[in-house]
Amino acid sequence: MDEVGRGTSTFDGLSLAWAAARHIAQRIGAFTLFATHYFELTSLPEEVPACRNVHLDATEHGRELIFLHSVKPGPASQSYGLHVAELAGVPRDVVDRAREYLRRLEKHQQALLPASPQTELRFEPAPAPKTTPEQLRVLERLVALDADALTPRAALDLLYELVAAAKPPQ
Repeated sequence: MDEVGRGTSTFDGLSLAWAAARHIAQRIGAFTLFATHYFELTSLPEEVPACRNVHLDATEHGRELIFLHSVKPGPASQSYGLHVAELAGVPRDVVDRAREYLRRLEKHQQALLPASPQTELRFEPAPAPKTTPEQLRVLERLVALDADALTPRAALDLLYELVAAAKPPQ
């Protein structure tokens, strides 16, 4: 699996990738190569014994990045995204400004982390939304409905009627 959760907000993407990796490891048990740039996922082996971290090796020589094309055990020690941006032709002053902003983000993120990686995250279910009496009547009608006995026109009329009845008063 490659970059699960990318293309959305950082926290949405990270949450989705974390939950997907845990689900695959704990429920499905399939051997899965999970490629990601979310460094936070490297703590999964501490929570889920079936998970392992490996990374592709690279080294820096001055400001130059050299890819070594070998798989090493454990998580990567750092991200090379800013180096790759330079290789792609992003202006140096933009990359330097990104480095400074990255330092600020990393400092802020440290304050958000739990004291111990073994701290179990507990999730409380969201409270159920309040159901109005009108919505309960709609549900009762739906449960009693024989959908196969309706003509297409009758079904459409009923649908409009139930939607109107379920909407809260304004």
